Amino acid sequence: MKQQFYWGNSTSSMQTEGGWNEGGKSLSVYDIVEPAEHRSDWHFANDNYHSFEEDLDLMQDLGMNMYRFQVSWSRCVKDGDGAFNEEGFAFYSRLIDGLLKRNITPMICLYHFDMPLHLANAYNGFLSKKVTEDFIRFGKEVVNRFSDRVKYWVTFNEQNLYHNPYVYKIAGAENCEKNVDTLYQIAHNVMYAHCAICNYVHKVSDAKIGGMLAYSEVYPATCQPMDVLYARKHDEFMNLTLLDAFSKGHYSTEMMQYVHNHKVDMQATQQELDTIASHTEDYIAFSYYNSTTINASKVPPNTCPNYYLMYGGQENPYIDKTEWNWQIDPLGFRDVLNKIYKRTNLPVFPIENGIGVQEEWDGIHQIQDDYRIQYHKQHIQQMLNAMHEDGVPILGYLGWGLIDILSSQGDMRKRYGVVYVNRTNHDLKDMKRVPKKSYAWLKHVIATNGKEL
Repeated sequence: MKQQFYWGNSTSSMQTEGGWNEGGKSLSVYDIVEPAEHRSDWHFANDNYHSFEEDLDLMQDLGMNMYRFQVSWSRCVKDGDGAFNEEGFAFYSRLIDGLLKRNITPMICLYHFDMPLHLANAYNGFLSKKVTEDFIRFGKEVVNRFSDRVKYWVTFNEQNLYHNPYVYKIAGAENCEKNVDTLYQIAHNVMYAHCAICNYVHKVSDAKIGGMLAYSEVYPATCQPMDVLYARKHDEFMNLTLLDAFSKGHYSTEMMQYVHNHKVDMQATQQELDTIASHTEDYIAFSYYNSTTINASKVPPNTCPNYYLMYGGQENPYIDKTEWNWQIDPLGFRDVLNKIYKRTNLPVFPIENGIGVQEEWDGIHQIQDDYRIQYHKQHIQQMLNAMHEDGVPILGYLGWGLIDILSSQGDMRKRYGVVYVNRTNHDLKDMKRVPKKSYAWLKHVIATNGKEL
């Protein structure tokens, strides 16, 4: 029987739900962020907590057959390590039932950067072994409650971001010493937690689960051999070592040689390494938005490869960019699809892709977002090329935030949706959902299963 191809939408809880102090929800690190000129608070988002039925109707009308959403740790567990909050679980149960009623397959993500505030303040988040076990406890409970209805799972959104020097915010560990040791400790704790939950999913259910990366193509800035070397090493330490852990049960040889040579203290126990070695994955998921280049001459000597891009990132003069300086590269998308499959031999699942643009609705006329149509058309075409010319097994294509949500920085100006949500950073207005021009285009693409772009 031919595998169903999934067309759908992805979101996170804090960028979508609102309801920050309702239904027994505890505080997360995002709930206390103060608004700024180009940043909203996180209290209301697009009010999905109260209006998810309307949003699910729009997904159904689009023809979507999958929705990846996040189950918020702080909504479901008091302070992250306390009692389970039945009101929180009941909300997600209603959401899942609403999806299934519309023949939309749910996919759950367990963590998308919103560490419970108590665990961040008291223990430094995922730097702590205790917090790592708290997360595993939370994840197992979500699996226990929902794996009979939810058959696709992701643990950590964009897990390779825990390998970069900006990890401390998303790990809830901003009050610790920031160095290579703590970076590697967080990255390892997160990998162990992922693998423990993978094992549990496979033990108690027939659901499928996979690791997820934020995979941006990084090219050498020039044909200088050092640029080529640094681009390769960046890929090895930021992406490929995780793909090895996901698919082979161990970190890459090159990363572990670096750990040995530089006496990096990962604080990895044998039990944790055994859990990684014994786990299995059903697919590899990833987000893809853009690409960039790396210039080795900008990187200080003896820099850890995980930090290369922080110093050596350089704009590519051969491709266009958005107003947010994200460079548009559909061919890079095809290359990443191939690299993941060739390294892992597992089915590949792009579950975030999209373009963020400043848009305003005049209250009357439809937003003419031809640039969004062009972006998705080009990326879907390269995905189809990877499938039909390169032989990559791909499970589906999920766009990011296709009903406008807050950006990752809390900026409502940066819109990804084919549906406009009528609010700004500092004026909630009426939150009306208004389809853009791209809505009808995407609906036709899904109806033809990608045959007519």
